[in-house]
Formats: sequence, structure tokens, C-alpha cells
Amino acid sequence: MSRGEFLGDFEQLILLAVLRLDREAYGLGIQQELSARAGREASIGAIYTTLDRLEQKQLVRSELGESTAERGGRAKRIFTVTPAGKAALRQSIGATRAMADGLKGLGLA
Repeated sequence: MSRGEFLGDFEQLILLAVLRLDREAYGLGIQQELSARAGREASIGAIYTTLDRLEQKQLVRSELGESTAERGGRAKRIFTVTPAGKAALRQSIGATRAMADGLKGLGLA
């Protein structure tokens, strides 16, 4: 990720969900993880649009998993975070923490 590019809030959440889900990181699983952990409701279309953008930035990569009977024989598209994605996430979370540092009166740090 180049110096002027930053992750948006939703991109951060998507990357964190993909990391948490590991080999089960596909659209519906990511949607459920966002809802359960972040209280964030998002359409499957918004999730895939963000995943496609992250893949174009080379922050995630995808591959087709095994086809499953419950999906009518279709394969899941499984996502993984690349080393560049992990670095971008560390940088983004670090910047947020640095901004919140010292704001104890607001209960943020």
C-alpha cells in the first residue's frame, strides 16, 4: 500500500473478519462475523464490492474452495489476507491508536 492510501473503517472490519475466519472466510461467513462481532449489518453486495477492491489493492487474495451440496454444487470463494494486507491493517490500527492516545477523559484510551 502506498503512502497516501489508507484503509477505510469498513475495509478494516472486512480484513479483520477474514483473519478471524481463516479458511472459512467467504461472503456469508464474513457477513455473519461483521454482524456478531462489530454489530455491523452489511449487504452481501457491499461485502463483495469491498473484497474485490481489497483484492485489486493486493491486500487479500481469493481462491475457489470445494463445491458443496448445500450450495447446489457451487464452490465458495475463500479469501485470505496477504502480507501487504496485514501490514496495511497494522498501519491503520496503529494510526487510530495514536490518535486516541491521551484521550482518557473520553474513555477511549
